[in-house]
Amino acid sequence: MLQSLLSMLNGMSPYILLGFLIAGIIHVFVPRSAMARHLSGRGWKPSLKAALLGVPLPLCSCGVLPTAISMRRNGASRGASASFLIATPQTGVDSIAATWSLLGPAFAIVRPVAALVTAVAGGTFVSRYDRDDDAASGSADKEMTAIEGDFDSHSGFGVRIVRALRYGFVNLVGSIGGWLVVGLLIAAVITVYVPDDFFTVLGRTPILSMLVALVVAVPMYVCATGSIPIALALVLKGLSPGTAFVLLMAGPAVNFASYTLVSREMGRRAAAAYLGSIIVGALGFGLVIDYLLPQQWFALTAMHIGHDCSAGLPLFPTICSAILVALLVYSLIIAKLINKKSNISDMAKEYVITGMNCPHCQAAVTKSIQSVNGVTGVNVDLKEGKATVDGQHDSAALIEAVRLAGFDAKSI
Repeated sequence: MLQSLLSMLNGMSPYILLGFLIAGIIHVFVPRSAMARHLSGRGWKPSLKAALLGVPLPLCSCGVLPTAISMRRNGASRGASASFLIATPQTGVDSIAATWSLLGPAFAIVRPVAALVTAVAGGTFVSRYDRDDDAASGSADKEMTAIEGDFDSHSGFGVRIVRALRYGFVNLVGSIGGWLVVGLLIAAVITVYVPDDFFTVLGRTPILSMLVALVVAVPMYVCATGSIPIALALVLKGLSPGTAFVLLMAGPAVNFASYTLVSREMGRRAAAAYLGSIIVGALGFGLVIDYLLPQQWFALTAMHIGHDCSAGLPLFPTICSAILVALLVYSLIIAKLINKKSNISDMAKEYVITGMNCPHCQAAVTKSIQSVNGVTGVNVDLKEGKATVDGQHDSAALIEAVRLAGFDAKSI
């Protein structure tokens, strides 16, 4: 099992590190306010723009929610917001690179194409049948700052590069690192302990296996990168490539928490289109892969797991794996221990924060609270759903800042 785990890690780590770097550059150098300004109006064009913006962004199905909600509150249409919600969590520059490394170029190309097509279709449907969309136009300048992220055109190039590296190799690793580890462990367990003929029955009926994959994938949470080794292990155990693609598409795209929040913020019709587009798109592209496209494009062998450790470890992938492991340890363990030692006085106020599901959400809430006048210290506990805030500040202003970031807050 350790050999299988190390082999998969060596196969993915160079591409994941490259993806983290590109993701950081996108996050810092592309202003989110510009995104929102281009995503108003009806029809397929805003949905297409939103999907094209969302496909490369490495946000998970819960991490994308604050961004999409902020875009919506800053003038983006419901259709464009729904398209962004559908496209973004399915893929990203990091997961595309990792998909290529483990599953091959065919999967890596079809995956963003499927995300784009389903997002545009879902967003167009929402835009066409949403009669209340014209009520949401632009909003105040202070709302626009809620979605600016780390973009700052006045900072020097070197400062922005440092911010990009910090976001890509610290914040983003902390956001998806846990799920990446879980995905690798599940894949290693499947590869080593599941008999080769375990999935034979489902493998003979791809449609049945796709429906089972949907039932499992829709309610659960897994990030786009963490789903890759699981899909690889399932294919190697006998499931069809189309079934693996259903898992790759539906697993990261939606979960119960994201559906509930979309329903509350954008309405039941938009939520239904959001879920329906993902389900129909996953099944449709899965069937296309299994029945229409050449199977040799998606053929996988045990060689895709990685290099045989008995022949020695390749130098460059091993160095990349060591760097990735070090980043995971820092982001998931050391950084959390450091944050617990924050200087918060006994007079600090506490707030209940709802809607946080991952470290990315936690970072968004922290940044929104820090922007409130009078706040001198803040500690956001993701597990407890609480924020401890120090300093002489206006509670109403703080709650409003958190709301503009896409979450809810109330004082204790």
